[in-house]
Formats: sequence, structure tokens, C-alpha cells
Amino acid sequence: MADPSTSPPLTRESVAAARELIKPFVHRTPVISSTSLSALASEVDAGSGPEGKAKPKLRLWFKCENFQKVGAFKARGAFHAIERLKKEPGWLEGGGAQRGVVTHSSGNHAQALSLAARTNGIPAHIVMPSISAPPKIAATKGYGAHVVFSGSTSVEREAVTMKVIEETGARLVPPYDHPDIILGQGTLGLEFQEQVEALIAEEREKAGAGTGAEKKKKKGLDVIIAPCGGGGMLSGVALSCEGTGIRVFGSEPSFQGADDAKRGYESGTRIETVSSLTVADGLRTPLGRIPWSVIYERRLVSGFYSVSEAEIIRALRLAYERLKVVIEPSSAVPLAVALYNEDFRSMVEREAGEDGWDVGIVFSGGNVSLDALGKLFSENSEVAK
Repeated sequence: MADPSTSPPLTRESVAAARELIKPFVHRTPVISSTSLSALASEVDAGSGPEGKAKPKLRLWFKCENFQKVGAFKARGAFHAIERLKKEPGWLEGGGAQRGVVTHSSGNHAQALSLAARTNGIPAHIVMPSISAPPKIAATKGYGAHVVFSGSTSVEREAVTMKVIEETGARLVPPYDHPDIILGQGTLGLEFQEQVEALIAEEREKAGAGTGAEKKKKKGLDVIIAPCGGGGMLSGVALSCEGTGIRVFGSEPSFQGADDAKRGYESGTRIETVSSLTVADGLRTPLGRIPWSVIYERRLVSGFYSVSEAEIIRALRLAYERLKVVIEPSSAVPLAVALYNEDFRSMVEREAGEDGWDVGIVFSGGNVSLDALGKLFSENSEVAK
């Protein structure tokens, strides 16, 4: 990886520069909305709880990174990291490119780095937990990467990664804990803001809405909720929103302590290890040191909310039934917060009042097998209803 000290500063301006750098390599993914899901989110506890619960007014917008290259937002950070490496003096000429790059990932960053490396003719060595989803392993190999298996914890992954580095001399491109990765991931936040502003303006024009103060009030997003694993994307999105007035919240599974970022944020101490088999497999990693500096130390994230496995599965099913899009369980976590987390919903009701909020939901990826989905829904048929 490029020396972090040579990376651009972690600012909104640097996210904009990253967007220009990776523009030839990534998709500008679509934003969609759903009248039915917005209505459901505005009901009492999304229809699943007793009367007396919060009744916020939520208008939901979905940033579909499941339509990104490799099926996940990770392509943004991987391509930015490679482009930054190419600018490092002597790396291309001195044999660095021939030695390649290495990373550890449960799947989406693995695929993203493999594609970015192949695009540039660079070898890629990918350390993957042996329990990674078979479609993600197959896709990573399909991009030409050399896959090495490890245990499921971050400690086990990192140990195998260091061994690969010793054997090959490959340069480490971490999945989240590096400024270049963070800035690349943050580019989705800039797009999200611009796209929702344009869509709202279009809606108002079609409806013949008023002008002046009324038009100004409904300009764009009030909030973005993003899933948080290592925190690279969440911190990048937070940077993209700095100075805009848009509040950013992290979302996590609560199962087996996978809500490490939430617990760390609330206690003031970053939690460095996580061991969870949550269904949201992309969120099983601990929050990284550099993302922590953006999320907590600079307070660019306003807070965290967590949801249960049952709530994730229920939200996942709703996304399939109402939006007709393929997303993976990790992507359903922020939607589950908007639908079911009473703390979040009460906060919106209290602070947004009758006007409500335009809430952005990041669908982080769609890499999940149909067999796994069928098993997930069949085993949790009552929960998912």
C-alpha cells in the first residue's frame, strides 16, 4: 500500500479528487426509492410492534452499490488504492508491480482488488477465511487472483497475510484501514448526495411545487445510514458529508458482539477484536484505527444503531419483495435500522417532526448465492414474514 503519510488529507475535497481518479474504472450506481417501503417505515415500528411506538416520517432513498463492479462498493477503494500506488515514485519501474498486491477479505474487497489488479496487469494474492461464501471465492479466483485460505478472525487473516508478504514481496492493500481506501469508498457518498438532490428537484418540478423557502427546505438528504464492518466506507461517506449538514449514522448487527463500533463509540474506546458469525458476513470485522479517527475522534458520524438477526432477515426479504433487487444480508442492516430500531425511529420523530427526513440507505453489495438465500429464508420463514 502507498505510505499513508503520502496520502491526501482526509477531507471532502480529497474524496472529490478520488472520484476523478477512479471515474474511468467504476460505475455511477443508481439511486432508487420506494413509496411502499417509505410508507412502511413511517408506520408504527414498521407494523411489527404494539401501538405507542414511534411514528417518524421517513422518505427512503437507496444507493445501489450492488450494481457496482464486482457487485459491491469495494471496487471504489480498490481502484483508488491501485491508482495511488501507480503514482508512488519507483513502484512501477522498481518491480513493485511485478511482485503484486495482497489483502485479506471475506469476499467483496477480495474481488475488488483482484479486478483492479487484473485491469492493471498486476498479480493479486488474496487471503480469504475458509468459511467465505463460495460464490465470492469463485469470483475472486475468476478475476485471476491467487487465493490463500485462513481462519475467520481478523487475527488469523492478518497472520496468513504477513506470511504471503514474506514469501512474495507483494504490497499490502488493506480492506479498510488506509486513507486511500477510505477516500475511494467515500465517492459513493458524493454521488448519493447529488443524485437525491436531482431526484427531489425533478419530483418537485413535476408536482409544480412552490419556490423560495419551501423549495429550499426539501433540497436533499437529511441522513445517510451505512453499514459498518471495518469502517472504510462509513468513514468515507462521513467525509463526503462534512460541512453539508447531512448527518451520518453507522449500522451493525448485534449478534455475538458484531456491534463493536457502536459499543466502542459509546464507551470512547475502540474495540480491536470481533468474533461473530452474524448472517451479515461482510460486517464481521472490527472497526479500523484510521476509520475510528474520522468516525469518533472527529465526530463525523453522529452515532450507531444495531439490529438483530431476525430484523436483518426481515428487512432483506422486504428489499427483495418491494424493490426487486438482489442484495446481501450486510446491505439490509441499514434498512433494518430505519424499519425496526426504536431508538433511531424515536430520534427521527423527535428531531424531524411533521416534515420528516429524507434518509439515504446504502446497499453495500449484492454478492450472495441463491442457494444461501433460499436456505436463509426457509430456516427463518416465520421471522422473515
